[in-house]
Formats: sequence, structure tokens, C-alpha cells
Amino acid sequence: MKAIILRVMLFSCAALFIKCGQSDTCQVAPAFEEKVFVVNTVDNDEKLKEYLAYHEQVWPEVEAGFRKAGYKRIALYRFNDLVVMTILVPVGADLDEMGRVAESYSPRCAEWNTLMNTYQKGVKGTTEGQKWVESIPFYEFNN
Repeated sequence: MKAIILRVMLFSCAALFIKCGQSDTCQVAPAFEEKVFVVNTVDNDEKLKEYLAYHEQVWPEVEAGFRKAGYKRIALYRFNDLVVMTILVPVGADLDEMGRVAESYSPRCAEWNTLMNTYQKGVKGTTEGQKWVESIPFYEFNN
């Protein structure tokens, strides 16, 4: 039993050494959380094709804006007209502020958002003019 505990401790120390390097100062990586949002695309097959084509080559300025704002990951999923977006952001992040920082990176970022807005409409239950809405988690399985 002591041998197992010693191996675990050695592995943990080795992992910490690899992560921190040889310096005396070690920064702990920030904690991230995943947020999930949904939106519908407009009822128009041609517009949907355009929307998907834009996402095959997202403008570099837009992705640079995401990096500047601190997004760790953004992924989009689709079923028919429903689009699901997952984002990985620092725990407790102000998403409105992150959006403003991302959009301020370049005028092309604001242009992208305005353009994408023409392809989207809110899901049932959203208010007038509201598009993306955060999905609230209600079940999770962990193994």
C-alpha cells in the first residue's frame, strides 16, 4: 500500500514539475467552465447554406477577437434549424464584457456579428429581438 501511495505522490510531483517547468514560480492555470447557448436559423434553405459556408472559413479577425477576449473554445453544432454553441470561458467570466472585447478587436468583428444576425432567429420562448439564449443544465452524468 505504501508503494502505491509513493508512486502516486511521485507521479503527481512529476506532473507538477512538467507543468511548472524548472522555475521557482508556478502559475496555476485558470479554471474554465462550459456554457451552452441555442439559436435557430431563419427558415430559408439558401440562407442556411450561406450561414454554414461562412463557418467553414471564419474570418481571421473574428477568431483573433475571440482569443483577445479570453475564450478558450467555441464549438457549434446543428440539427436542422437549431444551432447549439458551447463556449469554454474562465469561471465567472462576464460574457457581455467578453463579447465587447472580442467585437472591439477589429471592425470586421462587428461586421461579422451583424452579418450572422441576419441568419438567426430566437428559439421559442425568447423575447422580441433576442437571438442566442443560454441553456440551463439540468442533468449530468460523470463516471
